[in-house]
Amino acid sequence: MNQTIVELLQRHELRKTAMRGEVLKIFLEAGKQAITHPELERRLPDADRITLYRTLKAFEDKGLIHQVVDSGNATKYALCNDACTEHKHHDEHAHFHCNDCGKTICLDSITTSTIQVPRGFKVQQTHLVLEGTCNNCDT
Repeated sequence: MNQTIVELLQRHELRKTAMRGEVLKIFLEAGKQAITHPELERRLPDADRITLYRTLKAFEDKGLIHQVVDSGNATKYALCNDACTEHKHHDEHAHFHCNDCGKTICLDSITTSTIQVPRGFKVQQTHLVLEGTCNNCDT
């Protein structure tokens, strides 16, 4: 396990296991791109489905990853920024979904936290998805 993975697991108070290391390596390689559960299964063919599910749940609970909602049917996950903790996710940012290649990318610079709702409304989650063609497909 490389030092970055060990440090991230320690910072989020997660035990260092082989599965967690492998999953976190995939997220680090993906950068800002969101990954589906089936994609993780394909990249980790020997992984137990339940262990993989529990790993994703633990990562999400501890503020290491967040769910990404886009126009596709599959739930996707992406790395959180450094400010996220198990008590508070700070992922009020937009996501871009490419209609050509299907990739979904975090757009950390476009935040949704400034949206004002009417008095009496309480927002629990905000999802802003921009759709179109990514820079790799728009050639």
